[in-house]
Amino acid sequence: MGCDGGTIPKRHELVKGPRKVEKVDKVAELVARWFYCALSQEKLRRPIVACELGRLYNKDAIIEFLLDKSPDKTPMESASHIKSIKNVTELNLMDNPAWSGDKESIKGDKYDDLQSARFICPVVGLEMNGRHRFCFLRNCGCVFSERALKEIKSEVCHK
Repeated sequence: MGCDGGTIPKRHELVKGPRKVEKVDKVAELVARWFYCALSQEKLRRPIVACELGRLYNKDAIIEFLLDKSPDKTPMESASHIKSIKNVTELNLMDNPAWSGDKESIKGDKYDDLQSARFICPVVGLEMNGRHRFCFLRNCGCVFSERALKEIKSEVCHK
């Protein structure tokens, strides 16, 4: 039957090969960028700010990061380039009328649909869920999809 002393294990049964590298799910990574703060890893909530690299942060997390100057603090890689509050821009985001995430009571027993986004582009109506590219204007903080900026082709904010 086996394991009775009469079996000789083969080499592939004894030697373990190198571990396979776990691949990061690209869709999950994009969803995480649009739904969670890059610094504190908490859900994004207003006011939301962005740096010149396009990372989204909660404004209170950035303020706490800038105020905490203790020597035992390890520098956060995602915000090491931010030296003052002037390095970030507060975003003017348009709410998605079809999104009902924070409107319902949160008990932990419901399914969170991560494909529907909390914010949309005010011009084209594309959802900000990581599937489409979005840009923001540094002088006013308005956020548009890249498709809308190609259609408008103006240097001034549409608002």
